[in-house]
Amino acid sequence: MEVTYLGVSSFRIKGQDTTIITDPSPGKDPSPGKGAPRPATVVTVSHEHPRHNQLDRVTDVRKVVRGPGEYEIGPAFILGLATFHDNHKGQERGRNTVYRIDLEGISFCHLGDLGHQLTAAHVEELGAVDVLFIPVGGVSTIDAAQAAEMVGLLGAKIIIPMHYKIAGLADDLGELETFLRHIGLGQTEPQARLNITRTLLSQETTRTIVMEPPKG
Repeated sequence: MEVTYLGVSSFRIKGQDTTIITDPSPGKDPSPGKGAPRPATVVTVSHEHPRHNQLDRVTDVRKVVRGPGEYEIGPAFILGLATFHDNHKGQERGRNTVYRIDLEGISFCHLGDLGHQLTAAHVEELGAVDVLFIPVGGVSTIDAAQAAEMVGLLGAKIIIPMHYKIAGLADDLGELETFLRHIGLGQTEPQARLNITRTLLSQETTRTIVMEPPKG
């Protein structure tokens, strides 16, 4: 299964017959019509914000998932959990949906713009997670220190940071390096694509993988 970073909190998870795109983003150029639409079977939207819900950047979509609940779409099973975009029960920035995505025997967790630590009930409902997409830039989400704590809480095999400062984006977010220092890592070479296999997930150690953001 192949994972590609599309910018901000958007990833493409490409299975054998199903492609899922999370939080579709306009990238560095938010102008209408800019950037070729990418095909996907399913799109998940964590919250309604222009950098997370750009459905015009996706084509051939069979189902858009944009809230809590259980969804079965072909071979994919998606669980959406209600959370908040801030640490004051949504009073500042509203709601956020955390998704667990099961596809071809691999479980992904996309935290969206989570603004607080997950409760014990959330962690129990999510269960064992293989791959975790986690915001680390603070400001409008959990920050680097909170993200490092969350990594230990969920125990995923592969950690993929997202929603941090990227050159060319106007968002005033924290640096990726701050999160890497919190988890004891130094400079990490970004990967353009990540092929996830059961062999990779069978390794005993947790791996943090930095994905290369799109150039445009």
